[in-house]
Amino acid sequence: MEETKDNKENNNNNTPRNKESKPGDLFNGNKKPRFNAVWLYVLIGMTLVSIYLFDSSRQIQEIEWNDFKNELLLKGEVQKIVVVNNKDVEIYIKPEYLNQPKHQKLASKGLNSLNRTGPHYKLGMLSLEGFEKRLEEAQAGIPEENKIYAISKEKQSFGQVFIYLLPIIALVVLYVVIFRRMSGGGGGGAGTNIFNVGKSKAKIFDKDTTVKIDFKDVAGLEEAKVEIKEIVDFLKKPKKYTDLGGKIPKGALLVGPPGTGKTLLAKAVAGEAHVPFFSLSGSDFVEMFVGVGASRVRDLFKQAKEKAPCIIFIDEIDAIGRARGRNPNFGANDERENTLNQLLTEMDGFASNAGVIILAATNRADILDKALLRAGRFDRQIYLELPDLNERREIFLVHLRPLKIEKDLDIEFLARQTPGFSGADIANACNESALIAARKNKKAVQKQDFLDAIDRIVGGLE
Repeated sequence: MEETKDNKENNNNNTPRNKESKPGDLFNGNKKPRFNAVWLYVLIGMTLVSIYLFDSSRQIQEIEWNDFKNELLLKGEVQKIVVVNNKDVEIYIKPEYLNQPKHQKLASKGLNSLNRTGPHYKLGMLSLEGFEKRLEEAQAGIPEENKIYAISKEKQSFGQVFIYLLPIIALVVLYVVIFRRMSGGGGGGAGTNIFNVGKSKAKIFDKDTTVKIDFKDVAGLEEAKVEIKEIVDFLKKPKKYTDLGGKIPKGALLVGPPGTGKTLLAKAVAGEAHVPFFSLSGSDFVEMFVGVGASRVRDLFKQAKEKAPCIIFIDEIDAIGRARGRNPNFGANDERENTLNQLLTEMDGFASNAGVIILAATNRADILDKALLRAGRFDRQIYLELPDLNERREIFLVHLRPLKIEKDLDIEFLARQTPGFSGADIANACNESALIAARKNKKAVQKQDFLDAIDRIVGGLE
């Protein structure tokens, strides 16, 4: 028990920990803060309550005309009268009269306590002309130098300003929510932030990333492996070739039917090359925004040049590499063609791409643009055919490693039973045989289980 505990502690210590987050990670999509809409509703609610409680216009004490005239105006306690927005009349009391008992209650009225500067009272009116006439009549016996005249001014309360701004705030919130959804919600990658929409989505495998697949896991494909290993050797020992005046190939295209191991071979390159390996699909360049595809191509090669020597792998390149001019709808495919044009320029343009090798895979080489296939871009086309008898036997040996099989299982017999099977088909047959054996509660996978699995793949369910 103590040994087991120590081993667990050692394993935990050896496990690489996540790097500390940097301020830029939030914009690069590595870490994204979670957004809870409840806090938005709470903020809006608190704002509305604050407007209701702290609106100064609500805290001013209203007064009737007769009280204003007899208690304030004629007694000379009014400092000034302000007509606000041609609707309300605000009355300011002279500071020396504020200490009188009838005014002292103003100092503690409501949550928004009134200061000594006022306004102190509010008086409603029907019209400005009518109010000014009544004010002049009320001061008929007062000397001209002591008369108080109304001052007009425009004023907006915070509540009114907020109401004007509310539609703009709603549009901003809607804008943010829509673009968060469009940029992938909480997903990772460069496209997860709307401001990074033009950045490359390539996954980078380097010395800090462990790839558990190497050439030993790729059974068969001997000729293809020889050419791929040579490309890897170009990157590891470039001087060996350049000393003789040779040039490192710029790219290799893996061509073959589905399931023959094109992507698996690329994974093995990532595990063997020990140089930065950029992996992405042709569909990663495609986006609804105009110009994004070309921008992502530029960003991909910019990153690759910074990390040279390196390898770029584009799976299913036919998504962006179709021959130009074949679309009957004029202008409908401009974005894809712009992406292809940028890719052609980056692969063999005026700029130097020394130390950057492009690998691509497709099962539709016949529809690719001729400019993409010419020497100087994809110097080599590596064809991956369906495996023959010997290669099928090697593939079976790879996929039978994790299975519990009977001791006398004839692998040669299984290879003969699967003509026309690709590597993916053989992997599927091995997995199906294990599932069939498990359903029958067997302790090991037997020959009959493999035959049943092959029949199911070829002919379907009984």
